[in-house]
Amino acid sequence: MTGPELLVLWDIDNTLISARGFGGLMYGHAFHSAFGRPLEGRVDLGGRTERDVIEEVLRRNGIETTAEARELLGNALSTSFEHRRAELPGHGEVLPGALEALEHFAHDPRVHQAVLTANLASVALVKLEEFGLAHLVDWDVSAFGDDHLDRADLVTVARERAGHIREFADHEIVIIGDTPHDVHAATKAGVRLVAVATGRSSRQDLRRAGAQIVIDDLSDLELLIRSVHAV
Repeated sequence: MTGPELLVLWDIDNTLISARGFGGLMYGHAFHSAFGRPLEGRVDLGGRTERDVIEEVLRRNGIETTAEARELLGNALSTSFEHRRAELPGHGEVLPGALEALEHFAHDPRVHQAVLTANLASVALVKLEEFGLAHLVDWDVSAFGDDHLDRADLVTVARERAGHIREFADHEIVIIGDTPHDVHAATKAGVRLVAVATGRSSRQDLRRAGAQIVIDDLSDLELLIRSVHAV
């Protein structure tokens, strides 16, 4: 085997950063910009892919889920994040231990790290740039919410994009995330998972979803390293 031993795929929201409702705010601006009327109802992001959320938002607001409508709202969402990116740090923070963890694995020759996120690629980049984390992950290997409707299929996307490094077997891919959606994606894709109880889901919620390794947060770097490299 040549190259790194593991492909580590990070979730973003409530795993690396907290944005405290900024995404919902941006959906409101984007919907009004795209369709000229207020968004009705609360946007439940909760680890679902952006394509999935966009389709639900359109249906709930009485708009046919055509490719044109999806693209219109997605583009408006990207534009909203870009235009208001400077406000993002005021709404959230880098979660404890996240920067140190990313820096450690960025310098660990056994690990190649990227992002596996429900966010649109453009939105994910804005978030990690504004919080000073973007330079620590490989964006060319990452998978995003505009790549596929099903989060589990994002694992396949990331695996294929990492093919220029080497072929990673299932047990050599590790997702780090905070929701049952991350757990289900790892289980369906047959890859490993380190679940962190830093979002709305408790340790018990993550265990019930099927997570075998659950840690409280990223602040204990040695525990995280052992968890990522656990066989």
